Amino acid sequence: MLFGLDGVEVGLIIVFLCLFGGIISGFPVAFAIGGAGIISFGIIAALDSSGMLIHQAIDTSSTAYQDLLRQGVPLIEITHFRYPDLPLIDQPVFPGGWEMAMDRNLSFIVNRMNERVIAGASIETLLAVLMFVMMGIVLERSKIANDLLTTMARVFGPLPGGLAVSVVVVGAFLAASTGIVGATVVTMGLLSLPTMLRAGYSPQLATGVIAASGTLGQIIPPSIVIVLLGTMAGDLYAAGQEIRATAAGCSDALTYLGRAAVVSVGTLFQAAMLPGVMLAALYAIYAFGFAMLNPSKAPAVQFEAGKGEVITRREGLLWFAAVPALVIGGAILLSQANLIGDQDLTVDSYSDAGQTAELRTRVSDQCKASMIELHGQEKWDRAVAQQAEIDAAGGVAQSKALTPEELEAAAAEKLASRAPVGSGVAILFLMLALVLTTARGAGPMQDHRPLWIGLGGVALALVVDALLISPQATPGTTWVLLAIPFLLTAYGLRHAVGILARNDLIRVVFPPLVLIVAVLGSILGGITNPTPAAGLGAGGALLLAAYRKLADQHRSGRMILMTAFAIVIMLLVGVNFDLRVGVGVTTTEQWIAFGVAMIAYSFAMFGFLYACWVLFRARVLTPVVRETTKVTSMVFAILIGSQILNLVLISFGGEHYIQSFLRSFDSEITAFLIVMLVLFILGFVLDFLEIIYIVVPIVGPVIYGGTFDPSWVTIMITVNLQTSFLTPPFGFALFYLRGVAPKEVLTSHIYKGIIPFVLIQLVSLLILYFVPGIVTIVPNLLG
Repeated sequence: MLFGLDGVEVGLIIVFLCLFGGIISGFPVAFAIGGAGIISFGIIAALDSSGMLIHQAIDTSSTAYQDLLRQGVPLIEITHFRYPDLPLIDQPVFPGGWEMAMDRNLSFIVNRMNERVIAGASIETLLAVLMFVMMGIVLERSKIANDLLTTMARVFGPLPGGLAVSVVVVGAFLAASTGIVGATVVTMGLLSLPTMLRAGYSPQLATGVIAASGTLGQIIPPSIVIVLLGTMAGDLYAAGQEIRATAAGCSDALTYLGRAAVVSVGTLFQAAMLPGVMLAALYAIYAFGFAMLNPSKAPAVQFEAGKGEVITRREGLLWFAAVPALVIGGAILLSQANLIGDQDLTVDSYSDAGQTAELRTRVSDQCKASMIELHGQEKWDRAVAQQAEIDAAGGVAQSKALTPEELEAAAAEKLASRAPVGSGVAILFLMLALVLTTARGAGPMQDHRPLWIGLGGVALALVVDALLISPQATPGTTWVLLAIPFLLTAYGLRHAVGILARNDLIRVVFPPLVLIVAVLGSILGGITNPTPAAGLGAGGALLLAAYRKLADQHRSGRMILMTAFAIVIMLLVGVNFDLRVGVGVTTTEQWIAFGVAMIAYSFAMFGFLYACWVLFRARVLTPVVRETTKVTSMVFAILIGSQILNLVLISFGGEHYIQSFLRSFDSEITAFLIVMLVLFILGFVLDFLEIIYIVVPIVGPVIYGGTFDPSWVTIMITVNLQTSFLTPPFGFALFYLRGVAPKEVLTSHIYKGIIPFVLIQLVSLLILYFVPGIVTIVPNLLG
């Protein structure tokens, strides 16, 4: 044995040294990771061939080993760490020779590249990375972030610590548009740090709040970190739970858990919402509290008044808080009373299959004992009783085709229970009503008659839907009957847009806010998955940037507005009409809808091309495409390099060795805390991409294979990495900020300023640990 160490331990040390040396060598990280894998494999293979690396494996033919198997101890738990007295045998780290290991690695690499990079299911989710990156870079390059910061400074500046609070708010906005920590920190540093220093802010508070706010992109959706983690968290959770089920004596995870072991990127986005908001709120509270205790170091600042009318506090509370709360609350109450609801009368032509027992009860004795321990005796007894009833009834009722009489009865029952007002109509017109009421509050001195006409159109639309539109009406009939109410509402909206455009806060905040809500809402609401939502975000960012550039050039942005309107029309037609023309009998109504959708689509594509041309002429599109290509290429290159390194670890048993060590702890939380500590330390020297692709796949089957909620595990990892990136003296965010900070800001200022925010991060980790419901409540409510 070399240096008295096991051969696998020596192999792990060689891999770590090669990886560390490759990273500090100055080579691009993606190539350094892949090169470290190849070089370390060559060194280990040479040492193994010379007989210098000996692995002491458990002797599976020994009596002691066989006794453990007869006692029912799972294979996965029989390790040298848990049973150190088991007989051992010496064998090379490559049992079949390094040639066989290399041949297997090459085969795995080709298969993994095909699965993850070329044609696998995860490629669709990884495409979201490209479009989210583009969305964030477009918003930054088009100076929309600068407008946001200036506007927020006018709002919060007069308060103690107001500039710091405005930095947190804008940081949260940018986090919701891009998950690139470096880009956000650099942007916020260039835009806000000189302003804060000129206003008399202490360098410590200014640099601390900028660095901390820049890392919010790690946790606030749509976060690239969560997208990348989500592409493998599902596989790791499924694999880990299968191992857990096998160790419990059950055939699969579905039997043991009573549910499928799945987790998606959309679920992780839902889980990250409250923790992200909590972190941003804690940052803002600290900045405000610091200013109250040290007013000279975070003074209130008065900026030049922006455009727009003066709004009294009473009018602001009424129209910006009370009225929206009344509209939204009223809609919720009406839906609870079944006055607003789904009017779909579609009836399934087949009956539902009978309900099965909540747990599978026909299992082995060992699996039964494990399931009772997991679910409790009461739930097991209830499942046994349910299964007995099913058996007495002849088994689970199978789905069968309904007769015409049964179909007619089911349709009549559904018609009788329908709500008077359709949920789609209600949501559309109530959102338009909120725009009208917001305009009323933003323009107290304007002529309000068009706004009242628009609100009258909203009320008329709801009445028409309740009294005249039957659930059996065709979409064409519905739109004809709603045409007059919609025109009245549109008349009010035209006046409202003019009022809102004259208010700086609404004009600057509203467009990116609508884009963020559209992207996140479509994901969190389950309307679509992250990839189409990312496409919507990237396209919307291009339109916003083009409109901004046209405004700077004092040119009309009407084409951009018409493009946005065409997209809305296209989506509305696609949702309400069946556009599958040529399939079966195609009605005239379908052909008209198809024509309208194609016209809207063609116009929208022309508008996108026009927006790209505007940005190209303004020299914005070229650097955006270049930066997007660089970041995306880096992600995929690191993915390929990390796969090579992981396969090297697997080939000589390093991955199994690490997982066996973690599983040797009796306490699951002990293993999890060890992993969190290792990730925290690695965050000093590795970026999140390397950690996600190198470390998480190794430890994932252990930390995702226990009793912890997979969403909670993922969010804890994300917040932990965010903390690591802030911690002196190695935090990446601190280096990014140091690169753009003026000379009068010392490195010691940055280190001292970030310490309170690191403590906030640690407190947040403790809060999430002791109150995991903060992570799971949103997925449970939306699930």
